Amino acid sequence: MKIIKPLVELMTPIDTDGVMKRLELIGRVCYKSESRITDDSAANFIGGVIKRGHESIIEHVSLTFRIICDRGVSHEIVRHRLASYTQASTRYCNYASDKFGGELTFIKPYFWNRDEVLYTVWYEMMSAIESTYLRMVRQGAKPERARSILPNSLATELIMTANLREWRHFLKLRTAKDAHPQMREVALMIQNILADKLPVIFGGGENVG
Repeated sequence: MKIIKPLVELMTPIDTDGVMKRLELIGRVCYKSESRITDDSAANFIGGVIKRGHESIIEHVSLTFRIICDRGVSHEIVRHRLASYTQASTRYCNYASDKFGGELTFIKPYFWNRDEVLYTVWYEMMSAIESTYLRMVRQGAKPERARSILPNSLATELIMTANLREWRHFLKLRTAKDAHPQMREVALMIQNILADKLPVIFGGGENVG
């Protein structure tokens, strides 16, 4: 049994200056003010557009993230409709096979430390589920049937593509103080990456939308 932390990876190469200049050119079509473009006008223009709520302009750029999280968090992520998803299938992935090392991988709930009683209770349950799943498969159950006992804590890999406006909306909801703690943990990692790459659009901290 493997216990890992969630992981996010930006899969789309970002030329920050190039993205901002392209968005400015697109946005200025609205006002036919292309003649006002200068070498350093993009940041102020896009910042002003966002402040005024004219966010349809930033829909013209999309980004893809690879997300490793637990199944429970993935169910929250895919509720965001204005995005595209590809996810590892528990129906076709045989975790008893050599490809997966013959073991299950779970995401550690960050709110329990390893020396806490509740973490021990959780760990014992994950161990029992792994043992039962492997036994079922080795006795002939197909993965699509054995998966019926798999828990929310099972690690899954998810690819999510969305435009910048939808990423802002996603982060507004999923970094909120009342978001599920594990969902918020993943969203904040995404927020940190985007704030570094595109600070004018995502540099407002939590609840950027």
